[in-house]
Amino acid sequence: MLGKLTIDALPFYSGIAMAGALTVVCVALGVVAFITRLGRWRYLWTEWLTSLDHKKIGIMYVTLALVMLVRGVIDALLIRTQQAFAFEPNGYLPPDHFDQIFTSHATIMMFFVAMPFVLGLLNIVVPQQIGARRVAFPFMNSAGLWLTVSGAGLVMISLVIGKFSTAYWTAYPPQSGVQFNPGVGVDYWIWAVLLSSVGSLLTGINFLVTIVKRRAPGMRLMMMPLFTWAALCTSILIIFAYPALIVAATLLGLDRQLGMHFFTGLQGGGNVANYVSLFWIWGHPHVYILILPAFGIYSEVVATFSGRKLSGYAPLIYSTAAITVLSLVVWLHHFFTLGSGADVNAFFGSAAPLIAVPTIVTIAAWLLTMYRGRVQFSVPMLFTLGFIVTFLVGGISGFLFAVAPASIHDTTFRVAHFHNLLIPGALFGYFAGYQYWFPKAFGFRLDEKWGRRAFWCWIVGFCLAFMPLYVLGLMGMPQRLNRTNVADWQPYLILAQCGVLFILCGIVFLAVQIAVSIRDRAMLAVPGGDPWNARTLEWATASPPAAYNFAVVPEVHGIDPWWTMKQETANHERPRFRDIVMPGNSSAGIALGATSFVFAFAMIWQIWWLAAIGGLSVFAAVLSQTFHDRVGRRIPASEVEAIESRRAGSDALAVGVPT
Repeated sequence: MLGKLTIDALPFYSGIAMAGALTVVCVALGVVAFITRLGRWRYLWTEWLTSLDHKKIGIMYVTLALVMLVRGVIDALLIRTQQAFAFEPNGYLPPDHFDQIFTSHATIMMFFVAMPFVLGLLNIVVPQQIGARRVAFPFMNSAGLWLTVSGAGLVMISLVIGKFSTAYWTAYPPQSGVQFNPGVGVDYWIWAVLLSSVGSLLTGINFLVTIVKRRAPGMRLMMMPLFTWAALCTSILIIFAYPALIVAATLLGLDRQLGMHFFTGLQGGGNVANYVSLFWIWGHPHVYILILPAFGIYSEVVATFSGRKLSGYAPLIYSTAAITVLSLVVWLHHFFTLGSGADVNAFFGSAAPLIAVPTIVTIAAWLLTMYRGRVQFSVPMLFTLGFIVTFLVGGISGFLFAVAPASIHDTTFRVAHFHNLLIPGALFGYFAGYQYWFPKAFGFRLDEKWGRRAFWCWIVGFCLAFMPLYVLGLMGMPQRLNRTNVADWQPYLILAQCGVLFILCGIVFLAVQIAVSIRDRAMLAVPGGDPWNARTLEWATASPPAAYNFAVVPEVHGIDPWWTMKQETANHERPRFRDIVMPGNSSAGIALGATSFVFAFAMIWQIWWLAAIGGLSVFAAVLSQTFHDRVGRRIPASEVEAIESRRAGSDALAVGVPT
């Protein structure tokens, strides 16, 4: 009746695994008890979980990213501690458990920290930057969120029931095949990746249509903010790249469950190279799906905290577009050693370094903007400067991977390079955006003192954690090693472990920053709506904005429209308000996520009756939305006027045209 699920699925095999499982269960029960004690379930359901407001969906995305970041960094600490103290003794983690943690760390950071952070910031900011009241497809937006949450739930429940994959985050066959991984771990990975990937694909389609079709009157493409341009290019990359991953994971699942031999079993016609190619057709663009939004954030932060418009607006756009195109055509440099042939390796080896050219142009434009401006060293700017310094190291080390020799390709040098790109290139950008737009979302700034402490912990921790790995790579240490008998490596591994401790302190300081900021929110309030004297349109409304964003949709006449509005001294007529129709709440999104989780869990454990119920419930959730797709909530003009009269900074809304 329960398929493969037995009492042996509980984590009795390891005290550390049992402690992790108990921690997850206790935290979950604690959250449920806390909400119940406050009596906030109805509020949570009506105002958040069923909301189609893109801003609330964005906040939930970011919350998911921060929660999963804690899990990801704890996994990293376990990995580094094992490596640091596994010289001659075997350390405290058996090989199978080490491989699980290694796989879960990378999977969580790529799919359930970076992507939710990106999509959350896009949701909060992009519609407001283009003068839109809502996204193009509100329900699709909600469905994308809850599918991602269900994928994250599968990763977390694998701590409690069963084991996670030991085939690493790339899940290469035959290691991920049923012959070498007969348990449910790889199935957990497949379904978690599938659910989150479908969610990301839905969101990418949504934002492409939103940016193209819902811009404010007068806002041409070459008037859009750089963050919106980055969001547009990111959406295009998602639409082109994610289908390859969805196909690869689906075919791998069919290999495992039905023995179809797409990638496994040479006698059955399986070809591992097909999986590797499909994976990196997604994998390399995915790096820029994560980095391009961070570049857009850095552009906004540099312009605001330098007190001047960006130098080279058009070159920045062309550079972003060039990175987008190049990221789609250089995936093979991830597997030069697979045997693709000299000519193929030569082509991709020549094309790979080209992506450095638009990147250098972008950084030069930021530096020129700062050189000509008066830089304010607020927390978002500190993360931006930290990125510029550290990212250059990662970029320079990347040139070595544009050649085919294998001497460093499978060493910790690759690990250091990869993290050197994604932590400063992506995560620092998300932190900068989080600090920058937090007042927009909540109406009060984050505490600067704790933000600076968090920044210094992250920058010091990053350098300590990954610079030694470059040295170890040059010394020949293989990546993914769980124990070693080379004494010369141990000091560097201990140093790397200390770096992770600094990063963990950085996370703690970010949590303290939120707590202190909530406590002091009256003092940190932004009554004018624009605490940074910013330039782009999202700051033209009160902070936090109303559900409809703009009572009167502004008319845009150039770049940096909010800056232009602030400089105008002419008196404007009182705006004429009209009824506004906004999407109503829908429980179909969270129902889709919950039933998808049930369906995936049942398929993993082969509980067929539960899978049938879950599959039918997924269909019912989608079908139910088709009967409510046109249902909206009409806000009368009188109510809009009353809301705006109560909100600080409403004078800015006098500039615009009624719609």
